Amino acid sequence: MGAIRQWFWVLALLSFLAAWGISRVNQPSSHVVTAVSPSTELITLTVSAAASLQDVIGALDLKFESAHPNIQVNYNFAASGTLQRQIEQGASADLFIAAASKQMDALQEKNLIINDTRRNLLTNSLALVVPRDSTLGIREFQHLSDPAVNRISIGEPRSVPAGQYAEEVFQDLDILEQLRPKLVYGNSVRNVLGTVESGNADAGIVYATDARISDRVRTVTTAAPHLHTPIVYPIAVIAASRHPQAARTYGQFLTSPEVQGMFSEYGFGPAAS
Repeated sequence: MGAIRQWFWVLALLSFLAAWGISRVNQPSSHVVTAVSPSTELITLTVSAAASLQDVIGALDLKFESAHPNIQVNYNFAASGTLQRQIEQGASADLFIAAASKQMDALQEKNLIINDTRRNLLTNSLALVVPRDSTLGIREFQHLSDPAVNRISIGEPRSVPAGQYAEEVFQDLDILEQLRPKLVYGNSVRNVLGTVESGNADAGIVYATDARISDRVRTVTTAAPHLHTPIVYPIAVIAASRHPQAARTYGQFLTSPEVQGMFSEYGFGPAAS
């Protein structure tokens, strides 16, 4: 009899639990998980940007993604000419930020950007830098003609805007032909900076913003603006972008007053409106 009574209570307990479970299933829940709305779908943008922007853009990244958590940004930093060619050859890109008008003009002529998104974002200046421990006494561009100066690093002018600007300065000062045998070319302005930092060049021409980030070089002078084409950074959404609206959002973020203030902290100037 004791065993029968035990089985009776076990069966009763199981029946109670089954009935309770059914009632829970039929009750409406206040914790129903809803589908993610299309507006929160994660979008990945690819921004192709001039190498000289690498540090400041990196600092801005968290601020943008915090304000726009559904947009993740991947960056492709290189010389503006290299980025131009990549876009022309069909490389994936949503937004282009160049360090000169020339590369953006080339894309615009081929209808590869959305014209109404193009604007000038920033300005910069050109600096003559030497290794911090240099004893050559270089204080101005004309001193680069001194026989004691053997190697001068500049960007490759056809693809690196800073190299194009450097040649313009040398041409305007009538020292370009004297300096040609001394010139060593870098594939980006950061490559030029590294060459001077390592002591593999006696001097180099970089943007003032690049010179600021290194404690292994010192700026001896900056080029007067009239010696070269104005240094501007144009920005535009790529016509083949898969996310043109998100790319516009990112472009608008970069032109906001708060972000322009951060650009200023890194040494960039505002573009003329």
